[in-house]
Amino acid sequence: MKDFELNEMRQQMAILKSKLDQQEIVSEHLVRRSMKNTVSSVNRRNMLTIVIALLMIPLGYYSFVKILGLSTTFWMGTNVVMLVSAAATIYNIRRLLTDNLMRENLIDVRREVARAKKFDTQWLFFSFPIIVAWLAWFTYESWQTSGKGGLASVLFTSGIGASIGLIIGLRLYFKTQRDYQEVISQIEEVTAE
Repeated sequence: MKDFELNEMRQQMAILKSKLDQQEIVSEHLVRRSMKNTVSSVNRRNMLTIVIALLMIPLGYYSFVKILGLSTTFWMGTNVVMLVSAAATIYNIRRLLTDNLMRENLIDVRREVARAKKFDTQWLFFSFPIIVAWLAWFTYESWQTSGKGGLASVLFTSGIGASIGLIIGLRLYFKTQRDYQEVISQIEEVTAE
């Protein structure tokens, strides 16, 4: 009788273990699918940033030099800022290639996403002074070309442009940070089980 009960308990434990293993596989699969969608969204925003930065090189010449009459030195300085921005974005998104993330261990994926999140924050604090310096240079160049008489309109226009850029940039930054945190939280939830 006891052997029969012991065998039955073993079979039930094996069935329970099998069901738990299947549930873990399903949970991991769902997390990977959700993670792929979230990371793809982040990568699309990053690719848009790269495209805009690279398009600003020829468009900047036309806009700044030809239309506004700003110096070519300013345009070249803007190009450097755009190229550095594109390079930093490329450097960061190399961690987030979805094919690699789908194959790697979830703990390694979490580490890469956490590094990308940290790099974005560090890049924000590094780029903010550069943007302020660029905006000051733009304001100065605009003031020079306006005949030094339209300082108020130049400052107003620069302020409006800076405000719009700040709002858009911070919204994108916080959205990306939330996406990174969502992936990290999902991985932590699955790996803690």
